[in-house]
Amino acid sequence: QVQLVESGGGLVQAGGSLRLSCAASGSIFSINAMGWYRQAPGKQRELVSAITSGGSTNYADSVKGRFTISRDNAKNTVYLQMNSLKPEDTAVYYCNAVELLLGDEYDYWGQGTQVTVSS
Repeated sequence: QVQLVESGGGLVQAGGSLRLSCAASGSIFSINAMGWYRQAPGKQRELVSAITSGGSTNYADSVKGRFTISRDNAKNTVYLQMNSLKPEDTAVYYCNAVELLLGDEYDYWGQGTQVTVSS
């Protein structure tokens, strides 16, 4: 089992920055990858960015060049630095962890944190 606790959301003006944090606890040694998803009202949840245990990263096209994902292994925490925010980035952001256990993958989710970007 993996528990995820997010923090760092809030209200910011367009062009501003926010940093989201996601602290993992529990079976952290079996985590294969962690990432951030977001869900805007009336839309499906979408992948924003992810980072593997080996440090490989990927980003949605809409956030490339503006968002940066990183991890602090000592703190079991993943961060999402969001710069040059746009109103269309407004959504609930969810932390995700993928646990690889005996060949099976298990998804864990945080409670979500609201990010609101005003124009």
